[in-house]
Amino acid sequence: MKSSNKAIAIIPARGGSKRIPRKNIKDFFGKPLIAYSIQVALDSELFEKVIVSTDDEEIAEIAQNYGASIPFIRPKELADDFTGTQEVINHTLKYLENQGEVYDYCCTIYATAPLLQSKYLREGFEKLRNSDAINAFSATSMPFPIQRTFKLNSDGRCEMFTPEHYMTRSQDLEEAYQDAGQFYWTKLHEKSNEIMFGKDSIPIVLPRHLVQDIDTLEDWERAEFMYEVLAKIKYNN
Repeated sequence: MKSSNKAIAIIPARGGSKRIPRKNIKDFFGKPLIAYSIQVALDSELFEKVIVSTDDEEIAEIAQNYGASIPFIRPKELADDFTGTQEVINHTLKYLENQGEVYDYCCTIYATAPLLQSKYLREGFEKLRNSDAINAFSATSMPFPIQRTFKLNSDGRCEMFTPEHYMTRSQDLEEAYQDAGQFYWTKLHEKSNEIMFGKDSIPIVLPRHLVQDIDTLEDWERAEFMYEVLAKIKYNN
């Protein structure tokens, strides 16, 4: 890998998950959940290192057993409910810089992405480095027209966000996309004033059957169903 394409993968993995206790290392089909993100990153062969930033000694040990680098235990002040992911990434990059390690690209990979595939990491990297964009991230299409959605008002009744589209046919409405919450590539030596979902970013669109947030137990069960079906299809082929 040429020096101008040096890339680092950073997987944030806090120990204090509230809704699903010990989520990042909870067993998912025989392996800790975080193992899937680590292995996909390693399999992609894109990175000089795959680093897990964690405040938790058990997570650190498990991550290291699956091939990740653990250069430090994250400070407690960067492991509370209010610390953003970007603060964690910046801390890791600053630590590496102080060690004399400078990278051109950083890919943040969430520890809760068992459906992630290496080919999408590679697609994101290739599209980013061959463009003037600054970011590339996983996305997927919305399963229904957002123009037809509604909310509940204070009386518990329906109120459409865009009532002018109540009679518009679905096929006549513009398709919408959402963050898939799996990975985020960034060029480290270029700056943007745009948000991630802005003009400086390339969305890498994943099929919806490979996307599932895991924030609640219901999410976890749905991810298990999806993974099991995909595994059966792969086995039968």
